[in-house]
Amino acid sequence: MTPPASESPSVLTRRTAIKRGLSGILAFGVAPLVLPSRLFGASAPSNRITVGIVGNGLIARSHVGALLGRDDCQIVALCDVSRSKAEAMQKRIEQGYADRASTAAFKGLDLYGTHEELVARPDVDVVFVTTPDHWHAAVSIAAMQAGKDVYCEKPMTLTVREGRTMVDVARRTGRVLQTGTQQRSEAAFRRAATIVRNGWIGEIKLIRTRLGKFPAAPVSLPEEPIPADLNYDRWLGPTPWYPYNSFRVKGDYGGGWRVFLEYGSRKNGDWGAHHFDIIQWALGMDASGPVEFIPAGFEGNPYQTHRYANGVTVQRVDGNQPAMIEFIGTKGTVGVGRDDYLVCDPIGLATRPLRAAEQHLYESDDHQSDFFNCVRTRQRPIADVEIGHRSATVGHLCGIARQVRRPLKWDPVKEEIIGDPVASRLLDRPRRAPYALL
Repeated sequence: MTPPASESPSVLTRRTAIKRGLSGILAFGVAPLVLPSRLFGASAPSNRITVGIVGNGLIARSHVGALLGRDDCQIVALCDVSRSKAEAMQKRIEQGYADRASTAAFKGLDLYGTHEELVARPDVDVVFVTTPDHWHAAVSIAAMQAGKDVYCEKPMTLTVREGRTMVDVARRTGRVLQTGTQQRSEAAFRRAATIVRNGWIGEIKLIRTRLGKFPAAPVSLPEEPIPADLNYDRWLGPTPWYPYNSFRVKGDYGGGWRVFLEYGSRKNGDWGAHHFDIIQWALGMDASGPVEFIPAGFEGNPYQTHRYANGVTVQRVDGNQPAMIEFIGTKGTVGVGRDDYLVCDPIGLATRPLRAAEQHLYESDDHQSDFFNCVRTRQRPIADVEIGHRSATVGHLCGIARQVRRPLKWDPVKEEIIGDPVASRLLDRPRRAPYALL
């Protein structure tokens, strides 16, 4: 098939190839098109992946710092319900690009008050969703439906049903979605998962992890005047309406909006999204999950617990142990954490060579780079949307068991709570009008 003159191989752009997803080539059963290296050259301004960012709080600052150092992408649009936050981020980004000679083509940033306006831009290739948790699903879905690839922060969703909807939309639209569980792109966690997956410490009997604790959510907060530059109704979005208080909307890794179940899953979503994700990876459960969830305190059980069908038990042990996650097997143990913390017994497992016939896990040394590589190749990333959904589901179900104060039986194939209609209603939540999911 001869392409139109405007899309001939000599002028086919990186953006055109991405938006097509090479579907036209594959649909006709011909050999994959070999594209010249200059097509995807990071130094070519026309080939830089353009980025829009929705949400400009704490985690967005970290992403922007990394994005400003990349030559293969350029931030072109920001969205936030707080005009002052968006303007502060705009100033930082524009100054960052002004300091770099390689981004002379940068023409400034556009600011938007709604994500619908941002995702409607045809020149935005990918969207970073760095909002509070209760907005993750709606923004990601809108972006994918508009033909954008998505980097969505963790936990990927606020509810189990949101997660399945996101997976369905991603598969239907063919979009790439990377979940921000960046521990999968850290060597120590990959090594720990490799050791467990290959049976080097024998049969896994017990896994312990620490998530830490948040303070209790305030029972009541005094009403305060809404800042003039904040669209508070939109900040609340699909969640129940409450009078404005600055603490309710505060971005704070130690609390703020994270302590409220209305906007997140507390520590089960905060750190659980990271550690449960690594446990899922190590156990080979990326497309499945546990079958039983037991809340702390039930019949004297001191630990929040969940179990897999093969009997592997995971306990949330919020003590002072050095490892963030500890795998205990019949032949040894592995403790792993951030900053390259890896302690093995036997000690030699840390450096044992991996044979060709053994299981080799997906290797990524940089979560953002893995995402951008997959945007170009159309492959699924290391923390694909299904993985993000399944890992978030573990945290959601731990939280539901705590809310109803009894164990839950879970069918990970049908994604249903068995025999508990009250708990089943918590798999999703009512959405305040007009903030529908689709």
